Amino acid sequence: MSMEMTAWNELYNARHAKDDQRPFSRETFRRIGAFARPHRASLVAFLLLSTVTALLAVATPVLAGRVVDAIGEGAAESTVVRIALLIAAIAVLEAGIGLLARWLSARIGEGLILDLRTAVYDHVQRMPVAFFTRTRTGALVSRLNSDVIGAQRAFSDTLSGVLGNVVMLLLSLAVMLSISWRITLLALVLLPVFVLPARRMGARLARLSREAANHNAVMSAQMTERFSAPGATLVKLYGRPADESREFAARAGRVRDIGIRTAMLQMVFVTALTLVSALALALVYGLGGFYALRGGLEPGAVVSLAMLLTRLYAPLTSLASARVEVMSALVSFQRVFEVLDLKPLIEERAGARAVPDGPVSVEFDGVDFAYPAADRVSLASLEEVATLDTRGGDQVLHGVSFRAEPGQLVALVGSSGAGKSTIAQLAPRLYDADAGAVRIGGVDVRDLTGDSLRATLGMVTQDGHLFHDTVRANLLLARPGADDAELWDALRRARLDTLVAALPDGLDTVVGERGYRLSGGERQRLTIARLLLARPRVVILDEATAHLDATSEAAVQEALAEALAGRTSVVIAHRLSTVRAADQILVVEGGRIVERGTHDTLLAAGGRYEELHRTQFDAGLDAGGDEDPDGSPGGGRVHGGEPAVAPVG
Repeated sequence: MSMEMTAWNELYNARHAKDDQRPFSRETFRRIGAFARPHRASLVAFLLLSTVTALLAVATPVLAGRVVDAIGEGAAESTVVRIALLIAAIAVLEAGIGLLARWLSARIGEGLILDLRTAVYDHVQRMPVAFFTRTRTGALVSRLNSDVIGAQRAFSDTLSGVLGNVVMLLLSLAVMLSISWRITLLALVLLPVFVLPARRMGARLARLSREAANHNAVMSAQMTERFSAPGATLVKLYGRPADESREFAARAGRVRDIGIRTAMLQMVFVTALTLVSALALALVYGLGGFYALRGGLEPGAVVSLAMLLTRLYAPLTSLASARVEVMSALVSFQRVFEVLDLKPLIEERAGARAVPDGPVSVEFDGVDFAYPAADRVSLASLEEVATLDTRGGDQVLHGVSFRAEPGQLVALVGSSGAGKSTIAQLAPRLYDADAGAVRIGGVDVRDLTGDSLRATLGMVTQDGHLFHDTVRANLLLARPGADDAELWDALRRARLDTLVAALPDGLDTVVGERGYRLSGGERQRLTIARLLLARPRVVILDEATAHLDATSEAAVQEALAEALAGRTSVVIAHRLSTVRAADQILVVEGGRIVERGTHDTLLAAGGRYEELHRTQFDAGLDAGGDEDPDGSPGGGRVHGGEPAVAPVG
């Protein structure tokens, strides 16, 4: 590698080095070794090839010097030809070994990326919902991309580079000293002029690079938020486009200025080092030529010294910054291990059993619950904050007990924030109870296998979600093996088959990010179709129609009635009229069940339920024929919110 290429390479490494001074324990290296172990055969072969490449790189300058000496001495033509052929053979061998080494490097590097990404991705999928509510998605994706690739470079680049450079440096130095120790020592005098500016300039470029990266990260976050369908709508409704544009342009302008300054610093640095290398060569040729003319040195030795000079300076410069590269790779590994060290709060116990066959009950027995504090489920670096929020751990459910018998519908009503959705999240084990037990079919959910729980229980949540994919793909999340006939049957039962049939590509129509190409009611019904396709024995509904207009609500309620038929159901209701036919209504306030009974008995009791009912009727929330003033039935027994229907687990 030429000195100029070395300069550019070291500048790149300095710019992309991670600024981290944390100590690295022996455990960190042990874990790195565990990831490297499956690739150890390839690693050994790669390091051997790197050593051979270094040996061949030193052999060529020596042979080139012998060619010059042979010509000067008037040796036979065959001698010069043999040496030239040997140089050519070494070049071919070096090229072949280079290709093989590159293949091994790619194999090791890409294999390591696969292993790390798979480990992080699988681990993240096991994290509780609280992890995702706190973590910034971009920071998490960065761990799977930039940090994983940074860790991979430790094996594919840094490790081989250090070994190859050490071998090349020692051989080059030994050969140069054997040829002329005086010229070698004088050439080394210029080394500080080459190395020290590289470190200082690299530090300046690293600071500029980090500043530009920070600005780019903010711009990326701004674009991600503003370019999503809900974000763009919010900006158009309430935003100030001119202010948004000025803020974005200011940051983009700063990135431009940094780019210009960085380009000039790089060019000045490389130009200066190119000049230094030229001066070093001039020294070798001048001093070597002087000794050669006086008979103290062979002409070929001068050529060898000049060619070996680059084999000496380039490794020395690379090794001078090797610590930066090693630390950068270790930081990447450490950041990956940080995620892997977060322990999932929900684990499947050894010996877990399947949910019993047949209709099943849902039972809460003295359940207490507090949302986990941030330090149990998150990292400050993933939230992109200096320190984690210390709040949390306050109890939100207190001794909650009820039972929904097989085939029954139990409704939860009460004020916003009373704990209704929290109760709903405990049944599918999105969280685990701190005290008491949640049972499905008489078995504690903590003793059930995750697969059987997901197959048994389906849930429609308030913030229903569809992936940016086709109708078919969104439905098949519930049952990957379902055929088209089953998909159409689920859509028909969700009152959505006519709409999907009219779409340009039918089942293969892309629904858009979060399903925003569909109306609210259509999204609701598509997620209900997904629930119907899953065929769960237990259904949990969390405000599935609260935000719909009357027409959409009527269609969704028909679909929900289909989904609830014959199933054990727990329904969270905002509009009391939608659950008046429930087998049992539970009034939740402050994380406690304060009343329970049927619609008629609760109205007659004149307690909190009667107060909620009277407030809603006076406010007109149940107008439109849902319920008469005296509470007589006028509709089905479904509930109300925006859905994300799928088996949950």
